[in-house]
Amino acid sequence: MPELPEVETVANGVHARVHGQTITEVWTSNKPQTFKSSPERIIETLIGTRIERVHRVGKTIVVDLVSGKDRATKHAQFLIHLGMTGRLLVSDAEVAVPPHTHAILSLAGGRQLRFVDARRFGRLSVLTSDEIAAGDGYTGPGKEPLQISLEDFIGLFRGRKTPIKAALLNQSLLHGVGNIYADEALFRAGIRPRRHAGRLTRAELTRLRDALIHVLEHAIQLGGSSVSDYVDADGVRGFFQLEHRVYSRTGQPCRTCKTLVQRIVVGGRSTHFCPTCQH
Repeated sequence: MPELPEVETVANGVHARVHGQTITEVWTSNKPQTFKSSPERIIETLIGTRIERVHRVGKTIVVDLVSGKDRATKHAQFLIHLGMTGRLLVSDAEVAVPPHTHAILSLAGGRQLRFVDARRFGRLSVLTSDEIAAGDGYTGPGKEPLQISLEDFIGLFRGRKTPIKAALLNQSLLHGVGNIYADEALFRAGIRPRRHAGRLTRAELTRLRDALIHVLEHAIQLGGSSVSDYVDADGVRGFFQLEHRVYSRTGQPCRTCKTLVQRIVVGGRSTHFCPTCQH
């Protein structure tokens, strides 16, 4: 499943290519599972709006939309969760539509924004002007890992008896962190994934926050990790998988100490760590 760096990369790429464009036509496949809002509601909300901004909140791509002018201006949001295999691609209209395409937004400039998802675990939904007016729009389920303060980060895990790996994957605590970057951050912080979150010292949590921010930012710079179906808005794979220290390297020597990387299961998720470098 695409995690924070992959979703950030896609959102930034889509924004660069489509912001300021007006949506002139919307097609949906009407396939079950894909649509959290009804296809009819999505079409009605999107047509005629202008794409003001495309950005990431947690693992969700948020498309900010405006329509009308001055006092009559209305705001809406198109929410795209990529699920396991979802892709959000910007294509010229004449380019053949790939299989498993479930939504096509035709833009005034001649391009199309296409949502492609073979396994249909992704989700598409909208927030209308009235729903946004009642709050701040979509804010996600947890704290933003790249912006959280040290004190707030430490406070998230205070008193928690769950393993730190499971706590990092809890989207209601930190949204956007997934299996790859939890494993990589724990390795860089020198912390074993089964350690109880609430028993970590302030120094350890400080190291973990610094490591998590570093690994996420570095992964964004390299376009994310392409370990399965992930590609960016142009269909290009990322490169951070070449930097993995432990994730999916079971039985291979640790890049730091040469001890063989081990795989265990924590909270139902495959977890990779170095028994020498992590304590």
